Amino acid sequence: MNPPPLASREAVREQYFGAVWAEQLNDVFADVAPYYDRANYVASLGLWNWFLRRFMATVDVRPGQRVLDLCAGTNAIGIALLGREPALEVHAMDRSGAMQEVGQRRAAAKGMKIRSVIGDVHSLPFPDGHFDVVTLQYASRHLRIKRVAEEAFRVLKPGGRFHHCDMLRPANSVVETLYYAYLRACLAATGFLFRSGPQALNCKQYFIQALKLFYSAEELSMILRDVGYADVAAKTIFCGMIGFHRAVKPQPSRP
Repeated sequence: MNPPPLASREAVREQYFGAVWAEQLNDVFADVAPYYDRANYVASLGLWNWFLRRFMATVDVRPGQRVLDLCAGTNAIGIALLGREPALEVHAMDRSGAMQEVGQRRAAAKGMKIRSVIGDVHSLPFPDGHFDVVTLQYASRHLRIKRVAEEAFRVLKPGGRFHHCDMLRPANSVVETLYYAYLRACLAATGFLFRSGPQALNCKQYFIQALKLFYSAEELSMILRDVGYADVAAKTIFCGMIGFHRAVKPQPSRP
């Protein structure tokens, strides 16, 4: 499946995957929540925590700042940020109550407080200019990403920063082919090892197709600039398979 032009990509993604996003993913993540972190560790050949550290190295926070972690899952980002700066106010939002239940247990075990909201990240229940930092990790392939980036922009304070990390579509076609072959093997192996339920097993093909129709690092940078972000910077590892983006909401122009 070759990706369509950038201008029509979001509409095509919605056409192909809208029903999966609306009707199946909640059940998938409820299924995988108990073993989500362990499965990612196995699938990444033990590099999962290294990926997290690389992403965290791009996120600057200061005491007293308010942070929103979108699609927070098991709260890996919030826990890492509070471990670095305990004086943060961290909010976690995810559509999966099962994933957040695991995440809240993880945070509580470390004596950390993370405010949890269960809901749709395409429509954030927060006022304009409310957060200093918004993060989004390993979820944008399952989202109308431009809409979520717009909502993150809205709730950021002027000068606030949006930090994104996800698997991306490599720009090199050879790397892309090898990448998908490896992911197919990983999905089969983790499904077997962790005895995934039918909800997750039935979506194995979706996870590959969603990546094929996703964005390269540069394409995602273009979307962020189109939303209105400034100082958009991207770093990739493993030949563009994983990317980290940092973008800033500009200060209002002076009259």
